Amino acid sequence: MTRSAAPGPRATLPVRLGPVGRWLAPALAIAGLLVIALVTLDLLQGGVPFVGTRIGNGGGGGNGGAGPLQTQAPPNVVVVPPDVVSFPGTIVYAKAGNIWVQTGKQAHQLTTGGNDTMPSFSADGKTVYFVRTVNGIGHWPASGVLRDYQMTIPNVMQVAADGSGDPSQVLSGKVSKSGWSWHAWIREPVLSPDGKTLAMVSDRPDPSRSDVVLQFYDTSTKKSTVPKLPDEAPLGHQDPTWRPDGKVLLYVHNGRDGARGAPSIYRWDAVKGKAAALTGPGYLEPSFSPDGRYVVATKTSSFGNDLVILDASTGRELLRLTNDGTSWAPAWSPLGDSIAFLHIQGQIVDLELVRLDGTAPSWTVKDVIPLTEVSGLDGESRPGWFVPADQLPAPTATPAASPASSAGGSTAP
Repeated sequence: MTRSAAPGPRATLPVRLGPVGRWLAPALAIAGLLVIALVTLDLLQGGVPFVGTRIGNGGGGGNGGAGPLQTQAPPNVVVVPPDVVSFPGTIVYAKAGNIWVQTGKQAHQLTTGGNDTMPSFSADGKTVYFVRTVNGIGHWPASGVLRDYQMTIPNVMQVAADGSGDPSQVLSGKVSKSGWSWHAWIREPVLSPDGKTLAMVSDRPDPSRSDVVLQFYDTSTKKSTVPKLPDEAPLGHQDPTWRPDGKVLLYVHNGRDGARGAPSIYRWDAVKGKAAALTGPGYLEPSFSPDGRYVVATKTSSFGNDLVILDASTGRELLRLTNDGTSWAPAWSPLGDSIAFLHIQGQIVDLELVRLDGTAPSWTVKDVIPLTEVSGLDGESRPGWFVPADQLPAPTATPAASPASSAGGSTAP
């Protein structure tokens, strides 16, 4: 089957302009803040609804949106089409709050419990990092009175990609201040290629003073570094992704244009500690090509979300991969010849693959092929892709980082 392309801690909600699967958000303490935060989020997303409604910003072509009525597979089942195209390596994604990995026609579940999201591979493919939420009790003053609150605490976890062993905790989202306890947001953990630095977006270590912004966690020293990067409060950052050589990281700076979101991709030079805009508004969820010269990203518009390839040095748009308004969350194959992404039809999210013909930067789209069917994957969890070294072509040199505006940093435990 193929498809043609075309008064407590601040309630800071990252902007997600793509379809939202399920928000594993903290249970906010004050009802007024919760209502304001959710309304603000929906407005900044251009009115994109939560799961269970039609996805798209009023346009959208193709066969997404309110398509034919389909029956979604049970929570413990991922349906792989019998004629699925063979792809190298393994793709990781989330379904029903659990982490799954798929190799060719075989998909199996790594975690259970229904509280896991946002998986990503380590560079060697042996470990999957993800966010798991757990319930807890917080103590925080409101109107001068110390009160107890039910919390949903996000923790960074790791689990063996082959399914051996139980998940273990890397970083806790629980925070303490002056004898009070609360929780931080932690989203989208991604390990650097050298395995030393975990990038994420978070409001650690003090959610009462920080938006959800890019920060780094040293896996050896157990210390965090919070670079002093501009952000538009309370929108913060999202979508960190490393270049394969680990010298550059892309992230999304969330802005707004009136009531609509205006996300832009920024480039962080890990060596110089500098950041600069790569694109103007309308781009998010970047993923590097294996040689680091190109970026596939989600382009958002009033017609929905589609995939485009950009020049990694200039941000110039080179190729539009989809034109249905219902595609997002791309992950470039380590072989460089295809891109996995999420797509919604009716109200069901599945994994698809766009195959490229030709050579960079003059690709054309060969076809778009489903890798799962009626499986109901979690829309907020981007897929990740790992291919063993013995299946990869000889590496090519990655480009030097271009000059960028300076940005300092501060450290936090």
